[in-house]
Amino acid sequence: MTENKYDVVVIGGGPAGYPAAIRAAQLGLRTVCVDNWTESDGSRPFGGTCLNVGCIPSKALLESSELYHRAESEFAAHGIGVGSLGMDVPKMIERKRGIVKQFTSGISSLFKAAGVTPLKGHGRLLDGQRVEVTGDDGEKQVLEAKHVVIATGSAPIELPVAKFDGERIVDSAGALEFTEVPKKLGVIGAGVIGLELGSVWRRLGAEVVVLEALETFLGTADQQIAKDALRHFTRQGIDVRLGAKVTGAKAGGKGVKVAYEQQGKAQQIDVDKLIVCVGRRPYTEGLLGDGTGVELDERGFIKVDDDCRTSAPNVWAVGDVVRGPMLAHKGTEEGVVVAELIAGHVAEVNYRTIPSVIYTSPEIAWVGQTEEQVKKGGRKYKVGTFSFAANGRAQAMQQGAGLVKVIADQEYDDILGVHIIGPMAGELIHEAVLAMEFSGSAEDLQRTVHAHPSLSEAMHEAALGVDKRAIHGINR
Repeated sequence: MTENKYDVVVIGGGPAGYPAAIRAAQLGLRTVCVDNWTESDGSRPFGGTCLNVGCIPSKALLESSELYHRAESEFAAHGIGVGSLGMDVPKMIERKRGIVKQFTSGISSLFKAAGVTPLKGHGRLLDGQRVEVTGDDGEKQVLEAKHVVIATGSAPIELPVAKFDGERIVDSAGALEFTEVPKKLGVIGAGVIGLELGSVWRRLGAEVVVLEALETFLGTADQQIAKDALRHFTRQGIDVRLGAKVTGAKAGGKGVKVAYEQQGKAQQIDVDKLIVCVGRRPYTEGLLGDGTGVELDERGFIKVDDDCRTSAPNVWAVGDVVRGPMLAHKGTEEGVVVAELIAGHVAEVNYRTIPSVIYTSPEIAWVGQTEEQVKKGGRKYKVGTFSFAANGRAQAMQQGAGLVKVIADQEYDDILGVHIIGPMAGELIHEAVLAMEFSGSAEDLQRTVHAHPSLSEAMHEAALGVDKRAIHGINR
């Protein structure tokens, strides 16, 4: 057993951990990043769930399937003939893996440039800011640190009634590795992951049934946007069944029999593959030794204050393992801020301006409060909306579905929330994020000149609509 001393030890090399390590090293702190990710081929890439089996690979498949869908159903309207259309699924998966490898291998270069020491192995927090690292050969070493940052991420929740078998019943990672399009695909959970993965395989020809236990669709989103989204997904052929509580799933040689209850009636569907996407849990297995002083809440998340300090001195926690939305960019910002706080800088995360995006077609994005939340808070407000059907650039792109919604305070005009469903919503939302970060008003958006023709004009018109000033839309 050897001992090493560092200023900062980061446990976890995902989108919260590796940026924390890079920023700490940039600030002159001797930093090591410990990570235990292992691929099936034995490789040990950094990047965590996001880069390896989450954000990046899923977007690669969404892009490929979207291009196929557009070639199949939209290109003819542009006068483009494609002849016989086919989809090489193994080639699509190979491309996805290449993108993942490009980004995960890039982290090593970033570590080298910043001066971060990478260390592969299982990290376990001991008392006194010490971290025990166990390698593949079982050999242990103890790292001593002035500060420890825990960024161990999360793992998919497994349903007792639908246990993963890695072949027929899979988690989100398994759904990224199908070698052929299933004829009928079942998805448990109509959240972000379920809708994105369901969209991938629906576009490629699968019959998709989504079973959602809740009666409300996309309950965390603004309900005007959610209702519009459900309408579009239904038109695309995705069968979303709300209030459907799965009671069992049995895999056989030909598929999976899924039992569920809906409106008090027992139902069953037979599918070729079943994806279980019912959320994620904080990953803390084998993480905390005796006497660390780090406390967990009732759901297994590490307790932290507003600055991500745990209950133990000089131990911090960031990303999916702590409270708040499980979003890669939220974790990244927390990791960077913690590194700066450790170095003595002034820094904070503005949790009110963290955007959320669902990369379906149309895309869905939002920041700030929903209309339901504003109404519940009792604040007087005003709303402006604008449809992409009236946006010239969207129509030229043949992407006229959806709308932009701006919610502002009735008296002071400050922007309370912005919600988008439509083309490139995940890019357009950042104008609203920036405006809210600078405490902007609806009038600030109104007086900002937007290029014509552009998708961003929909944001401008929605802001104008807040005060019934829309030029190209109907003021209500």
